[in-house]
Amino acid sequence: MRLGSRSPDEFIQLLNKKNDDIQQDFLAKMIEKTKIANVKVMMGDSTITEQKTFDPKEVSNYLEGIIQKLDGWSLQNVSTTNNEDLRRIFTKFEITEGNYLISGHLSIQFHVLLFYKPVQRVIDSQKELAEILDNTKKQESDLSNNSDQFVLDKLKEMGYKDFDHQKLFEIFYEDEEFSKKVYAEIEKESSEEFKKLTEKKNKLIKELDSLLIETYQTSSVLIDDTRLVAGEEGCLCTLDIEFIKNNNREGLFDPRKMSNNVKENIIKKLEVLQEQINLK
Repeated sequence: MRLGSRSPDEFIQLLNKKNDDIQQDFLAKMIEKTKIANVKVMMGDSTITEQKTFDPKEVSNYLEGIIQKLDGWSLQNVSTTNNEDLRRIFTKFEITEGNYLISGHLSIQFHVLLFYKPVQRVIDSQKELAEILDNTKKQESDLSNNSDQFVLDKLKEMGYKDFDHQKLFEIFYEDEEFSKKVYAEIEKESSEEFKKLTEKKNKLIKELDSLLIETYQTSSVLIDDTRLVAGEEGCLCTLDIEFIKNNNREGLFDPRKMSNNVKENIIKKLEVLQEQINLK
């Protein structure tokens, strides 16, 4: 049973109120931990501007502080998804009380934007790269436009006869080592100047990648699982209570059959969780 679901039962309504309080406390903490700072960044066109960002490490440290103090709970380490432009920092935890399992999920989802560091080397590298691309454009174009015939001619020189374009595709698709050997031979035919320019181009691309910086943005709102999966920015704080029967979890149960002792202990465990969420 997901807390927050409508129910006429008095105890479930009490849990829903506690769940709402915990969610609001967590949201307040996330707003605090994602405090925005302005940083200077460089755009692709060399324009320097200010970008708003926050420090994801503050969120990670905060969540780690929570799980370190939840004694008796089964805990999942704080993790971060590493998609290119959408990331999530999260943790999960659970604890049993009698025949009931309380489980929770805390996370924040945010977008990553890439910019260059505002340093002169970015501009210099871009200029060098542009010059190299201009110098190698014609050779790369000629090689691309005539690649199949170029390969066929090279194969004939190597002693292979009666190759057509379809056969060439089949052989290269089926035999990776053979294709590597052929292209290695073709590379030898490239001019030394072209090889040096290609190596320099690859080095510059790597250098520009190293000069990238990440900035982070999120929204100060609570989202649910559906919005999380859809890639929306925001914070997620969910609590579930399930009945354990024959080692199976059942989300539907009759709260009227719960003993007063179990109900009191469930409330106490949620209060402990709330206390940890509110700690600095």
